[in-house]
Amino acid sequence: MKIYLNTLLLTTLILLSFNCKKIETPSNTPSCVKSKIREILKSPPSNPPSEVWKYQYNGETVYYFPAKCFDIPSELFNEKCQLSCRPDGGIMGGGDGKCVDFFNKRSNEELVWKDSRTP
Repeated sequence: MKIYLNTLLLTTLILLSFNCKKIETPSNTPSCVKSKIREILKSPPSNPPSEVWKYQYNGETVYYFPAKCFDIPSELFNEKCQLSCRPDGGIMGGGDGKCVDFFNKRSNEELVWKDSRTP
């Protein structure tokens, strides 16, 4: 019984250490964006690597999660991680049509995070 409990404790600690790995992002990155990055890290690495970009768009800070594949739409979130729109990707390539001016009006580009794992 003691060996079983020690093994269970060790396994739990190992699993927690993987889930609690610190994500290297700028200090002002919202916790909800970090949570989304942790979700990405639960999946196998993609090619090209997953990235998160920060921009100013229509007077607010937004976080752009590019699509992993051309037919899957990208996602644009505000600082509260509310989905603002899907700027590109999808079957027709134009996203959801809710922010067609995003690529022309965005500014202050900053790479927040890039997956360093290899596929």
